Amino acid sequence: MKRRMLLTAAAAVLAAPAIGGTTKTLTFVPQAPLGSLDPMWTSAMPTRNIGFQIYDVLFGRDEWMNPKPQMLDGYLVEDDGRRWTMTLREGLWFHDGQKVLARDCVASLRRWMLRDPAGATLAQRVDVLEAAGDRTIVLQLKRKLPSLPNLLSKLQTAAVMMPERMAITDPFKQVPQPIGSGPFRFLMDEYIIGSHAALVPWERYVPRDEKPSFMSGGHKVLVDRMEWKMIPDAATAANALVTGEVDWLEMPLPDLLPMLRAAPNVKIGRLDDYGVISQLRPNHAVFPTNNVKLRRAIRAAIDQQEVMDAVMGGDPDSAIVPTGYLATGKPEVDMAGIEELTRKRPVDEIKAMLTDAGYKGERLTMLHSTDQPFYHLATLVVMDSLRRVGVNVDDQVMDWASVLQRRNSRESLDKGGWSMFASVTPVPEARDPLLHSLLRGNGKDAWIGWPESPEMEVAYADWLNAETPEELTRLEGKIEMLAIDTVPFIPLGRYRPRVAWSRSISDPGKGPAPTFWNVSKT
Repeated sequence: MKRRMLLTAAAAVLAAPAIGGTTKTLTFVPQAPLGSLDPMWTSAMPTRNIGFQIYDVLFGRDEWMNPKPQMLDGYLVEDDGRRWTMTLREGLWFHDGQKVLARDCVASLRRWMLRDPAGATLAQRVDVLEAAGDRTIVLQLKRKLPSLPNLLSKLQTAAVMMPERMAITDPFKQVPQPIGSGPFRFLMDEYIIGSHAALVPWERYVPRDEKPSFMSGGHKVLVDRMEWKMIPDAATAANALVTGEVDWLEMPLPDLLPMLRAAPNVKIGRLDDYGVISQLRPNHAVFPTNNVKLRRAIRAAIDQQEVMDAVMGGDPDSAIVPTGYLATGKPEVDMAGIEELTRKRPVDEIKAMLTDAGYKGERLTMLHSTDQPFYHLATLVVMDSLRRVGVNVDDQVMDWASVLQRRNSRESLDKGGWSMFASVTPVPEARDPLLHSLLRGNGKDAWIGWPESPEMEVAYADWLNAETPEELTRLEGKIEMLAIDTVPFIPLGRYRPRVAWSRSISDPGKGPAPTFWNVSKT
């Protein structure tokens, strides 16, 4: 597929909103419109990113992905790793003026455990979760879980802390407004869905007295106001940065980087050294993608390099192929069976795989987000690849907010269901099976797509209980091979997009998500 055609298709024909602000207003353009304000309800990255500014977490990760106490003053582990006593630090206040109490955190953790697959794993091991005083959280486990701090510092979906009255509402409905205890307070009366959002410093927030590093350390707000401007057209957003109308583009299209590099007032950098894994998630609960042989044939038809050429063509150094299911950093795991994902097959061989799967031209419904440029480009390549081998793809064009709503459906295709959609997983969440929700095979309790694989669940449980590094590595390799066999999703490659910002602001901090604390503006 020609790249020019892809880029033409990627540009949305929508007018940019008016842009303005004061000297101390930090103006940010997210990678996609902000359609939800509840980071427990959805895994959408814009929601996650703004949520980290509004809410706080018990443990935050530094830029090397090590969990560190954030809302906590400290914690004590007893009873052979089964009893965790966590103490909140002083001076934590919610944005409604109420003090943060341990019972708020207990309710928030319970809500998160119902929303996140990794959180559900914690729930299965919890014997007691209670507030033992205003600042003390007690977590008694049935079996020890040494990686608990890493789990509670999960990036997606994050275990954010909210007031008890909000946390005890229906976890499958969005909270009506974001009230956290983080360094920024959200201005609900200014929010325009998909267009504009504004935040101001929370005057009662007390930063930790530590060096900041991604989600950990001292988060100091150095601007008077922050605005999120959703600009659907990538070229319009880039021009706004060049002319000084905005301060920061989260994810400029690679083909626009030469123009941005030529602008004297713009800096280009890579803040996320880990990147994301681009993926195609099939629906395992409905016909015909509930057929593993069909999923294997779909994977065989897709060339990771073609996808990455489309997504990162203007910045090829930012793409990494081949990419497997896990990203542990151990070649013996990450590259296990990789030839099954990289071997190029002739069209006739793929058609034979489709025939062996019993595929007879049935419709496959693709949820196609056009306002997420990187997802959009990946989707175009996938559809083109599948059509070349005779797959009947129904292209359902919509915005990302609509994808987030529709992907929850488990109905058949004739009743509004779906077959596939493209998205990404942050690489830090693919470093081990506990955090990588897309690998689970626990059916209706799995993440959207709902794979069912008893073998995967046994390997997952064995990994959780493994006690030596050698056993962990062996089981990770087994999980990688099981994923290759069962195809819970299809890796499309890995990329590390660049960021562009104005020289009028200080350099942002490094990490897998944008952080706006400790950023000043002249």
